[in-house]
Amino acid sequence: MLTVGVVILTMGDRPKELQALLTSVAAQEGAPARVVVLGQGVSLPDLRDGVAAVELPENLGIPGGRNAGVQWLREHGGVDVVLILDDDGLLPQTDTLRLVREAFTANPRLGIVGFRIADEAGTSQRRHVPRLAGSGPLVSGPVTTFLGGAHAIRMRVIDEVGEFPAQFFYAHEETDFAWRALDAGWQIDYRADLVLTHPRTAASRHAVYYRNTGRNRVWLAKRNLPAVLVPVYLASWAAYTLVQRPPLSGLKSWWAGFFEGVRTACPPRHPMRWRTVWRMTRLGRVVKVLVTAIR
Repeated sequence: MLTVGVVILTMGDRPKELQALLTSVAAQEGAPARVVVLGQGVSLPDLRDGVAAVELPENLGIPGGRNAGVQWLREHGGVDVVLILDDDGLLPQTDTLRLVREAFTANPRLGIVGFRIADEAGTSQRRHVPRLAGSGPLVSGPVTTFLGGAHAIRMRVIDEVGEFPAQFFYAHEETDFAWRALDAGWQIDYRADLVLTHPRTAASRHAVYYRNTGRNRVWLAKRNLPAVLVPVYLASWAAYTLVQRPPLSGLKSWWAGFFEGVRTACPPRHPMRWRTVWRMTRLGRVVKVLVTAIR
């Protein structure tokens, strides 16, 4: 049976939600998961018995915090699969971990499983569906990225392609990791039957949203795409951003981040193979971004 570790990051501002999430994890069928909660530069409250508490000296950002959680699991015996959950989410079903184990056992090339994130009414926001235009939230299948709020990664994938990009701090770190996993030959599945209940929110609630989104989109392309595709990809996303008509302050921050990404390096650069580009295109990514932007 595959062993599962659960990593949860918190800023300490959602104690009730965190306790509810831990209760839902403890209620899962089968062998218990090894759970670690990491406080991002904050003190942690008392947690359930059996849950490890790690207080990081500072806020490492989302990718840096996840890397710290994975490292803790390595140092404490290791696991086969790492499950990462938002601290204000909830697992409404008790068979989630069992289904995760079964999925990775059945398909040796399955590297990442993304969950469906739904609000209290059971509706998934468009931005929470890892397909262009947010189509088919109730349809499972292969995708090219995954949602950070609820996903499971085979530890062998992290061993092979490396950690999340800590320099990103927030935004697009999942896509960067996903593209490296795809280029290494791993499969990413979106599973509509694996649900994390999560409050309905706007991504723009974060003060750094627009700037980091613009900057990290450039870094994502510069790190992973063949050189000839970088300007095409970035021009497409710039057009798409304009079509979305964000507030003027947000648009200014986005462009500031975009040009910061152009000016600054975010090594290492490992351009993916062209067969990976073709595979992603068939799954509805990269080149088709331009079509979506025009629409």
